[in-house]
Amino acid sequence: MRVLICDAIAKEAVDGLKGLGIEVVENTSVEKEELAGIIADFDGVIIRSRTKIREDLIDIAAGSVKFIIRAGVGLDNIAVEYAREKGIEVINTPEASTNGVAELAVGHMFALLRHIPQATASMKKGEWPKKKLKGNELGSCTVGIIGLGRIGRRTAELVGSLGSKVLGYDPYVKEVQGMNIKIAELDELLTCSDIVSLHLPHTDETHYLIGEEELGKMKNSAYLVNCARGGVIDEDALYKALKNEDIRGAALDVFEEEPPTDLKLMKLDNFICTPHLGAQAVESSNRVGEEVVKKVASKL
Repeated sequence: MRVLICDAIAKEAVDGLKGLGIEVVENTSVEKEELAGIIADFDGVIIRSRTKIREDLIDIAAGSVKFIIRAGVGLDNIAVEYAREKGIEVINTPEASTNGVAELAVGHMFALLRHIPQATASMKKGEWPKKKLKGNELGSCTVGIIGLGRIGRRTAELVGSLGSKVLGYDPYVKEVQGMNIKIAELDELLTCSDIVSLHLPHTDETHYLIGEEELGKMKNSAYLVNCARGGVIDEDALYKALKNEDIRGAALDVFEEEPPTDLKLMKLDNFICTPHLGAQAVESSNRVGEEVVKKVASKL
């Protein structure tokens, strides 16, 4: 068996794959044109969020590639149904990075509520901005979770442990057993939440789920957090809402284009961001790697 790794995974995972006795080729800077020329030489392909495998690549891979593993949660960068029609199994590792992403989302909430980035920047300028940076406790907030999969539920569990009231919206979830989450319609969640946190895939159904109309329903004092996928927020609408102070602030870990080239959001004081770090915790990366090795081993 020959396996191609297109995006970096933990070294321990690479060693684990080699320990299975398979040939492992790492090409973590491969671009689409090069990938098109080599993909048919492999039995399996491992990617993360950077590499996209659409219908044209699948046509080339069909007949040779037996499986594609997405080392992470979402599958939106793979033409999943088309791949399966062509006889290629598509696999991900949905549980491995759950805690890392949820913790980053909560970290962004703390950063927004307590103005941590602004305080750091001000102090580095030699200022002492204590009086003008009074914040709020996360435990006093109502947190609206959009998307109640593994990560959404873990985020709800974390903020709930601090005392936050949690509202949840997911069109596929009618109730959540054993958790203190009030299921709400989207409009209710948007109008009642102090923080709205997104935890859903980017699909045709969720594209620009949060746009001008939805942002207009949020409180002027509310914050928006997205550690899920770019494209579920209309970034132009978000820019206008932040600039006009229609909402108080926002934190994004993901963008419609990555890396983003339209940097106007970055110029706003009430916007903070990270470069798609959700699963970039050592523990999360190790768990993802372990799952990848197990998935490949099951194919031998």
